[in-house]
Amino acid sequence: MKKWNVEICDVTLRDGEQTPGVSFSAEEKCRIAELLDSVGVDVIEAGFPVVSKNEAACVRKIVDLDLDARICCLSRALKDDIDCAIRCDIDMVSIFIATSDLHMKIKYKKPREEVLAGALEMIEYAHDHGLQVRFAAEDASRTDLSFLREMYAQGAEYGANYVSYADTVGCLTPLEMSRVVDDLLTDLPIPLCIHCHDDMGCATANTITAAERGAYQLHTTVNGIGERAGNASLEEVLTAVRFKGGVDRYDLSHLLTLSTAVSEASGIPISKTKAIVGEHAFAHESGIHIAALIEDSSTYEYIHPALVGGQRHYILGKHTGKKAVAHILRSMGHEISEAQICWILDQVKSRGESKCSITHDLLLSLIHQAEAEVLR
Repeated sequence: MKKWNVEICDVTLRDGEQTPGVSFSAEEKCRIAELLDSVGVDVIEAGFPVVSKNEAACVRKIVDLDLDARICCLSRALKDDIDCAIRCDIDMVSIFIATSDLHMKIKYKKPREEVLAGALEMIEYAHDHGLQVRFAAEDASRTDLSFLREMYAQGAEYGANYVSYADTVGCLTPLEMSRVVDDLLTDLPIPLCIHCHDDMGCATANTITAAERGAYQLHTTVNGIGERAGNASLEEVLTAVRFKGGVDRYDLSHLLTLSTAVSEASGIPISKTKAIVGEHAFAHESGIHIAALIEDSSTYEYIHPALVGGQRHYILGKHTGKKAVAHILRSMGHEISEAQICWILDQVKSRGESKCSITHDLLLSLIHQAEAEVLR
């Protein structure tokens, strides 16, 4: 397996906060930034400072945390935006322009050559003021590739350190992303960044496909939050980077804590079946599965839960088997007979088929009943 050459730029504090109805306080932003840093995220996109004085102040507070991660912010190709970024003392500025013919027509009402020329001036301006520059193409996935190659090449000449490709409306599939990255990397002089949205449910798959094909900077949000259907999920991308890309420098044990913090700050609950951080990500009910897991956890878990800060759970229900019941009872400190186990199992299956949750208190009640009923 060839090790992927990647870094992570997490955009939770900027693109994630553009989720409808989400607004992070300065304290919440700093807490999330510190947790991202503890994971080892390479770049934190802290905000869009020209939006408001408060937004700029939040970006500056994150800069003042003196984290190991480099701090980035978003900017239009406008001098006022870049001056605002400079005042925040960030490490990197992401200067973006919309590049598709549709966006050019609707947003700029100018020829794309004129839009590009103005952006190149701003790249040079930011570079001359000591900032790393990421030159980003919004709606790149609906942009003519020959124009993108021209844009990226000129951006590099004017001082850009990175160029970025955004699947802004989430319209690509992994095979399409693979072809795009192969095409762009044939003559690209600087690293390529990938920014994916999840409108068709492909954001994480597209991001890791791009990484495997040679893209360098991968953009993510915690829990995959973001506009509309969200962005590529940090916890999913990092796990793929570890297990498929051979990159082990990130500390995945903080992922569950980070995920919970973002869920609480955003007000967006985590789906129980969400990969890596969902409540059921490492939960098992099937008797066949649990019997094997008791012997060797790798039978039904590709990822060890402790690696990502999680825990394995055995859940009792209609699919539960006798070995699972016995194991759970022993873990609770109860040593009861075979007959009692069978009686409890019958009760669990009956209640499970009636959609009754087997809570801890209910299970204790069943244990006490078994001790009374079976011994009688």
